[in-house]
Amino acid sequence: MLTSLLLPLAAGLALFLAGMKTMEAALHALAGPYLRQALERFTRTPLRGMIAGTGLTALVQSSSAVTVITIGLVNAGVMAFPQTLGIILGTNIGTCLTTELIGLNIHRFALPLLCASFPVWLAGWILPERGGRYPRLQAWLARLRLAALACCGFSCVLLGMKVMQSMAPALQSRGLFAWFVEQSQQSLLWGLLAGACLTALIQSSAAAIAMTMGLASAHTISVELGIAIVLGANVGTCTTAFLASLGGSRYGRLVAWSHILLNFGGAALFFPLITWLEGISALLAGDPSGQIAHAQTLFNLVSSFLALPMCYLKGVQRL
Repeated sequence: MLTSLLLPLAAGLALFLAGMKTMEAALHALAGPYLRQALERFTRTPLRGMIAGTGLTALVQSSSAVTVITIGLVNAGVMAFPQTLGIILGTNIGTCLTTELIGLNIHRFALPLLCASFPVWLAGWILPERGGRYPRLQAWLARLRLAALACCGFSCVLLGMKVMQSMAPALQSRGLFAWFVEQSQQSLLWGLLAGACLTALIQSSAAAIAMTMGLASAHTISVELGIAIVLGANVGTCTTAFLASLGGSRYGRLVAWSHILLNFGGAALFFPLITWLEGISALLAGDPSGQIAHAQTLFNLVSSFLALPMCYLKGVQRL
């Protein structure tokens, strides 16, 4: 059990999370100087805020980072609460880019990408010392270094997924996992709860969804159960916004609760429609991991567009 299950799980998850945090930090450093300015400038209406939230989340590859920054801006009085509603809707859409990229099954490019980007990142640290007399060249090398670091992080994400997929045969032979799958056949609520708890524990919905996609691609779990886990992961990710709002202003807490209500409401709406989601995603992709990625995208798109008109209500705007 140690070598066939626990070690691949620990190693794969550590590699995945390290890659995600590395990519997030690099992209945030690359776009950070413009992030707050963009949030303040492009959020005058909920629709514009949703577009800005989608783009920024796709850029920095972290819905939690954009949400936490938004809560901080509201607590500081820089932004009004109605401006944040569109951003929250957009973060859920933008975060789908990660799972869609993973769903393309491009694991075979992970090692070549790492071997190509790591020397570029390393050279970026050496060359600035010699190019100190040329500020523009130094700034360009700094951006190149961050971009290479982001590529290194993404390759680690793909490698971590590959390692976690290797534990699928061991999972199939374990009685506890078989019991969980059997219970989930009777009620998919087990899958939703598992996704919520796992995401709240590791503080990364992308990691939980990636594990689910890996198990589905190995035919260890069904696509239907995988979609239920994805819905749960969207619920579990609310813990980050809740923790960020503690000790803040009333309006900062309102931002967090709007995020929680959106994800809980979306999960409650789509849980009875999991079979429908599976059928639609099967038309868009043939492999199980791609189907789960498309199901998450459909869920977040529909949830955000359904909630968008509510952001224009006079009672909400008066806040």
